[in-house]
Amino acid sequence: MTTPSRARGAAVSAAAVLAVTLTACTSADGGAAAGATGSSAAAPVSSTAAAPAADQPFGPGCVVPADGPASFAGMSTAPVVTALGANPVFSALIGSVTAANLVDSLNSQQDVTVLAPADAAFQAVPADQLNALLADVPQLTAVLTHHVVSGRLTPAEIAGQHTTANNDTVTVEGSGETFTIPGDQTLSGQPATVVCGNVQTANATVYVIDQVLKPQNAG
Repeated sequence: MTTPSRARGAAVSAAAVLAVTLTACTSADGGAAAGATGSSAAAPVSSTAAAPAADQPFGPGCVVPADGPASFAGMSTAPVVTALGANPVFSALIGSVTAANLVDSLNSQQDVTVLAPADAAFQAVPADQLNALLADVPQLTAVLTHHVVSGRLTPAEIAGQHTTANNDTVTVEGSGETFTIPGDQTLSGQPATVVCGNVQTANATVYVIDQVLKPQNAG
């Protein structure tokens, strides 16, 4: 089981990797769309931009190898936890899922959407709050299942109110390539942004976010 200090450390180190690699969106066939570096990487994409292709990932955080298990092609053939585990920027998420004994459950789900917090999202949670969460398996389970929605939601479907596997709701706002979740629905109190969306795994569609979401029944 991952300890709070180890999970926190993974979040900090992987967040640095995420900040450095927000430079391009690499497709499964090895092509790359122009991205941003530094602070401009987090700038929202204009809402007037054309909607992304239904079968293509989008967003400034879509940085993966051209081939191998962590590529878009490689992730598309693996179940969701295994797919995300191939990328080091999900170290804290994978450690949390493992601590909550949810690996097999999530990998065996069929046709779901996962709002996956990158490690920078865990870094945004105050340390004492994060440590308490990691030490409380029932609450950790509630938080993690709150990030799972039934059905593979396309970019045209992701905006709106959705029922989560924790039996409450999450509201996604936006359109085109710009999607956010209000700050009152996150552990840090800061709005969450989709930094890479429409990533396909064998059993899930993934939207990578930069905050950890808060279940409605959480304090």
